[in-house]
Amino acid sequence: MPSHHARQPTRPTFGWDNLGGPRGSGLPAVDDLPHTRLLTSGRAALFAAMKALAVQPGDSVLAPSYHCPTLVAPLRAAGAAVQFYPLGADGLPALDAITPAPRTRALVVAQLFGLPRSLAAVRAWCDARGIALVEDCAHSFFGQAGERPVGHWGDLATASVSKFFPVAEGGLLASARPLPAQALQPAGAKQQVKAWVDLLERASEQHRLAGLNAPLRALFRLKNGPPRPQSAATPREMTEAEMMAECDLARSEKAPPALTQRLFGLPRGRIVERRRAHYDTLYRGTLGLPGARPLLGALPAQAAPYVMPLWVDDPEPAYAALRAAGCAVFRWDRVWPGVPAFHDDHGARWRTQVLQLLCHQDLQPSMLARTCELLKQTLTR
Repeated sequence: MPSHHARQPTRPTFGWDNLGGPRGSGLPAVDDLPHTRLLTSGRAALFAAMKALAVQPGDSVLAPSYHCPTLVAPLRAAGAAVQFYPLGADGLPALDAITPAPRTRALVVAQLFGLPRSLAAVRAWCDARGIALVEDCAHSFFGQAGERPVGHWGDLATASVSKFFPVAEGGLLASARPLPAQALQPAGAKQQVKAWVDLLERASEQHRLAGLNAPLRALFRLKNGPPRPQSAATPREMTEAEMMAECDLARSEKAPPALTQRLFGLPRGRIVERRRAHYDTLYRGTLGLPGARPLLGALPAQAAPYVMPLWVDDPEPAYAALRAAGCAVFRWDRVWPGVPAFHDDHGARWRTQVLQLLCHQDLQPSMLARTCELLKQTLTR
């Protein structure tokens, strides 16, 4: 087993145990929708959503102030002018603060942290204005979002397969209605091989393939050299062109490798069960810490979390310590150029104050304990 001081995987990692357990998740999923298309990434799915809605240059799309740049880049790549909106305390659009620009075609709302919420009010707001709703489920592949299953509120739903399944790349576009045709360029031989190499490299690094780990690790050490430490430095301001380049939309209109489709069919019971258990461990391990609190409380009954969001009053020392130790944590402190400063925008506060503690199924108990212990050490000094 890997040492609890080893760098923790930031996304699911294939291992022999992925092959067992119940095939069903016990929860609704985005791919329950009748019309789906497998793509290379969540951002590719958002780009495809813009194309499906026939978004043209000069059209406007509403997007949250609290975001990963990979949510915004596909909207801009489709030619949309992006109008940002503030978030309420529940992470949903502050609808009273939004005045849509002329030619607003869609509102993108994120089901954050893998803790999906009802979008009834957002759905009604969009319907009243003739605006399409795109439900971004990158964090929430499984779960019940209030009165409907996750993904079922939007005219279109998008998801990131690689955040929930041990694939090198994968995204999903889904809808209750037939999707427009989209010609995808097949993955070439190089991409097919790369998918296997990525899977084996990450799996052996985390000691997930008993009997193969040692020779594979030796091989990949020769290929890669020594690992690079993570950095917790405050990100520098970037131009839109730099952000677009960093988000890498080059494979947005290509089909994913065959391995993605195969691993997408893995048993799902373990995914949901372990994510829920890991959230609970992190939740209990951070209760009562001075200057910190779980952002949204205990885990809802029908959710498969992506992260356990932790509010920290003075986040910099804790974030630096966790990153230096290789813990599975990040925050959304990189802001797309031009996001306005809104009054009472919870999204703006969350960018720095909320640490996203990953709780995916392939983290080990020792890794979660290490994260909680480091938080305790830094927050009680």
